[in-house]
Amino acid sequence: MDSDSGSRCWCLRLPRRQRRTGAVQTNTEVRGPQEKSGEVIVVGGSAAGFFAAARVARGGKRVRVLESKPSLEPASRTLIVTNHFRSQLGALAGESIVNEIRRFELFTDGRSAQITLARPDLIIERARLISALAHEAQQAGATVSFDTRFLGLSSNARGLRVEADSGGRREELHADSVVGADGAASRVARAAGWPAVETVPLVQAIVRLPKDCPPDTTRVWFVPDDTPYFYWLIPESSERAALGIIGENGRDTARCLTRFIEKRQMEPIEWQGARIPVYRRWVPVRRRMGRGDVYLVGDAAAQVKVSTVGGVVTGLRGALGVAESILGNGASRELLALRRELCTHWLLRRTMHHFQQEDYSQLVDLLNAATCDTLKEITRDESTRLLWTVLRRQPRLILLGLGGLLLGRRPRQHAST
Repeated sequence: MDSDSGSRCWCLRLPRRQRRTGAVQTNTEVRGPQEKSGEVIVVGGSAAGFFAAARVARGGKRVRVLESKPSLEPASRTLIVTNHFRSQLGALAGESIVNEIRRFELFTDGRSAQITLARPDLIIERARLISALAHEAQQAGATVSFDTRFLGLSSNARGLRVEADSGGRREELHADSVVGADGAASRVARAAGWPAVETVPLVQAIVRLPKDCPPDTTRVWFVPDDTPYFYWLIPESSERAALGIIGENGRDTARCLTRFIEKRQMEPIEWQGARIPVYRRWVPVRRRMGRGDVYLVGDAAAQVKVSTVGGVVTGLRGALGVAESILGNGASRELLALRRELCTHWLLRRTMHHFQQEDYSQLVDLLNAATCDTLKEITRDESTRLLWTVLRRQPRLILLGLGGLLLGRRPRQHAST
């Protein structure tokens, strides 16, 4: 629900700080207080890309971000993240927060459960987030080059040679390290020999917030005949909400969402969509090419919580880890911790991916007071701790989970189209 991938809807909302100081600089290098050494090129103006650029620039290296669009035009999309987002970005987090969520309501087959959060989840606007991070990267000393498309990558005696198209003019750049932050269909990843990342469709509509839904409450529906994931309703204000679904086939997913909207008599105001990477196994984020290093961050490395298909917090963690690796000669505790986190989410997804209706009904029935207290206190960005605490407080979930793993190959029933 919070991936950093692109979408069909485009807009730009500058953060408040940028409106005061002016537009994002282009092709202008801002020097930090210390001598810069060792060129690093970041390909892709994503949240993870700009976050990595700021961290590396503050570490004393020259950083250049290549963005193929002629100006900063991030896709607008409503996303939900845990409160961990605040600890990652500090004061900068406030630039993109539009609402706070204090309750989750879960629905399936006439059953329901409610979970109250000890620390609110945050509703953020993706376009605002990327604009704020771009400004932060430039303040740290990074150069941002718009209308510059990455074409290819090779090694040379100086490290890495990057071919780019800058406004129709072919350009040759040189760097010690290149960071691919250019999404699930990463050109950098393909050029450096990484295999393609699997993706799934995300479709959501901005709708009027239903009168019976409080603006601080997110609703989730498990409808396995429509999707192995779920539907969500995320209020972005007291008037509007994002109603969405993740599926496996783009056309079927869009049709299911349309039916869901019609059944609940909602009226879509606008549509948003993206292809979201799916984490299957850990993607090594570093490859040596000659005398240089190539890294992947964010969606390019499938750094997505596959249980919820959320990638903002994990993408920022991946960016931090890559920055640590670049500045620390390959060492990064953050990447080791992120790998454990993503593998736990993959275990959860494998367990639930082939759940049938009776499995979800049993799941909701098993959410007793102790389990809900755990979900209240521990966020989904602490998945290992969350998983073992929940299983300890509700052991019957172990049998349900084993059933999902053992019967994972059974065919799922799909809605007719």
